[in-house]
Parts: sequence; structure tokens; C-alpha cells
Amino acid sequence: MGVFAKPQFSVGVSVVIFSLAFVVLLYTERISLLSSTTLFSCAKRGGSSIQSDRNATEEEEDSRLKAIVDDRFIFDPDECDVTKGKWVYNRSFEPLYTDLSCPYLDRQVSCVKNGKNDTTYRKWEWRLDDCILPRFDARLALEKIRGKRVMFVGDSLERGQWQSFVCLVEFLIPKDQKSMKRGKVHSVFKIKDHNATIEFYWAPFLVESNTDLKIVADPKKRLLRVDSVEKHAKHWVGVDVLLFNTYVWWMTGTKLRSLWGSFANGEDGYEELDASVSYRLALRTWANWIDSNVDQNKTRVFFTTMSPTHQRPADWNNDGGIKCFNETEPVKKKGHWGTGSDKKIMSVVGSVMGKMKTPVRLINITQLSEYRVEAHSSIYTELGGKLLTDEQKADPFKFADCIHWCLPGVPDTWNQILLAYL
Repeated sequence: MGVFAKPQFSVGVSVVIFSLAFVVLLYTERISLLSSTTLFSCAKRGGSSIQSDRNATEEEEDSRLKAIVDDRFIFDPDECDVTKGKWVYNRSFEPLYTDLSCPYLDRQVSCVKNGKNDTTYRKWEWRLDDCILPRFDARLALEKIRGKRVMFVGDSLERGQWQSFVCLVEFLIPKDQKSMKRGKVHSVFKIKDHNATIEFYWAPFLVESNTDLKIVADPKKRLLRVDSVEKHAKHWVGVDVLLFNTYVWWMTGTKLRSLWGSFANGEDGYEELDASVSYRLALRTWANWIDSNVDQNKTRVFFTTMSPTHQRPADWNNDGGIKCFNETEPVKKKGHWGTGSDKKIMSVVGSVMGKMKTPVRLINITQLSEYRVEAHSSIYTELGGKLLTDEQKADPFKFADCIHWCLPGVPDTWNQILLAYL
């Protein structure tokens, strides 16, 4: 969920110890902080520690103390590094929606609705080290997209981000002013009184493949046309805000059958390439299309970096764990990076984007998401259109989904960053 991260600076405490502080943030159309007001209340006389609620933890008390002073910077998209920060627990935080209140969520990500009782994963807020990341403001978001088409393009992780964005704003829109049309490839949420749409377009590789429409389950039988994107890209023309992602479908552990050019032997002319090589060819094709077809004066382009998977608990020193199953807290180790994020792919993204003439804003969600081992759908999901049975839930090694994220959850923070960039 969109958040204000809790400040982490120390404060001297003398005779009187203060116990409550909050910062009121006001920001302009650029999401800028204009002023802050800090309120204090004194502890009981004679006490040697802050008077807290009975249920407050020491960590929460420490956070309240540190919140008294905050000298972090106003958020500036060109100066603030959204990868540097920490997840801070805020038990009073409530998301703008739930999987019970928003009717547009797939069952795949509706964890509480699917039986998950522990909702603490919703209480963690991403706090930047040096900047203040503004809370997601639904009214501001609606104004930012007024009269515009916004399209999320990519795989099921991007679809989750799209659903998150829709749910973060839809509760403000009267029923007769909104509609949803779901399609296998292209889905459109329409906001009539804003003349705006929030859309999703399914293209898991961005370039064309034989698994775009009918899913080819066996990765060895998939065929990528790494130099062909027009079949998808014709649907991107004229969109005002384009957001792309592609990652998890490339990570099969096998070489990818990749095809380019048009020859008499057709699909038999493929070559098996390492994932990073095939990925680079495909991303260059996408980049060339963007540079050749996007009007920089009309369209803003974003690219969401890879969403990490958490399949190997040894990555976060839980040798007795089963994938992400039964994890309850984010990883605390600063800079944690597991085997579910491929640095070769990350470097390809940076290399290709760096050579483009069209400005593309990276939404770098990889590091912040790496910590969130507990926030995946796990066993509270579906398989083949059906919720997991009790028997399947009892076998998390085989059935736990440690790729997709519960909603509300981590993708809300991705959209918080997106709105700050907008």
C-alpha cells in the first residue's frame, strides 16, 4: 500500500520524554512537501520511559521517538533513490482497499478472501533513507490521469500492478461513472466523468511468442520472435502513459528457443539462446519500437524492473523453510538479494534503456520487493482457475505461489512510486 515511511533519526531525551509526533505533509502537483508540523505530548512525571499503549511493541515505541525529528528531503524523482530504504511496521496503517472491498481483483491475489488469517503483511510501509515518499493520494491520482489513457503492459505481475492501481482509485468513483471490460489480452477500466482509462495488455515477453494467447506450459516448446513486436505494439499507439514489465517468463532455467528474420524454413530456424542474450535481443526490439513510434510530447513511458521470486529460503537464512510458506516478516538484512532476481537481466535493462532516445523512467521495485518474502500469495491462491484444496495447501513445496503478491500489498508501493513520478 502507498505509505509514509517512518523516520529513523535519534533524539536526545532529557527530563521530559516526548511520546507522540506526526508530520503533516502537504505537496504540490509535483508531489512536493511544502511544510511540516510536529506535535509533542509529555510523558508522565517521574517515568524513565515513554508511556505507551499496552499492546505497543518496543520497536513501535522506538519508531515514535525517532519520528520527532525528520530531516529527509522532499521527494524529487531525479534525486531520490527509491531502492534505498527499509520496511517499517505500522500497526495502525490501513490500506485504501481490501480484497473484500475491491471487486476487480483476481482470486490469484485475493489472499484474505482465500482464507489467509494473518494480515500483518499489509502493515509494512516502505521508508526511504534520504527522502520522504508521499502517501498514495487517490484524488490526486485521478486528476493526474484525467483525459488520459494509462496502460500497463506485460505479464501477470504487471497485471497485479494494474489491478492495484485500479483498486487504489476506484472507491472514489460513483458506480454509474465506472466500468470494467475484461479480455483475455486487453482489459479496460473506464472512468467516465474523468474521460480516462486504466488498461492492461497481456504481453509476457513484450515481443511476440507462441504462448501469447494459448499458454504453452512446457518452456522447451515456447518460441520467441525476438525481432517482432508489432502485433502487440499496434495496441500501444496513442496511449498517454505506458508502463511495461517483462521478467519472470524468461526465468525458466533452460535456454530459450529464439527466432528472428523471415526465412523459408519458418519456425525451424530458431536458435537456443541463454535467457540474458534472448532478453537483450527482445528488449532492443521493444526499445527500437518505442524510439520510432512514441511521441515524447504526448506519451510518458515507464518500465518496472523485475519482481523477485522467493523460492529458496536459504537465501534469507531459513534453511528449514519451504519456499515463502509461513514467512511472517520481511527480511531485515540491508541490501538482501536472493537467487530470485537475476543481475544479468537487471544489467541488460540498464544497458538498453541507457541507449534509448526516448526518456524511459525506471520504476525500480526489485530491491524493496526482495525483502518481502512473507507477502506472496503462497497457498492462498488458485491453480487452473480453482482455489487450492486442503490437500494441495498441505503441500506448500509443490503448490505455494512465491511469485505473485497478495493484494492489497507490495504492488501498492510500486504504484505509490509511480504516482510520485507522475
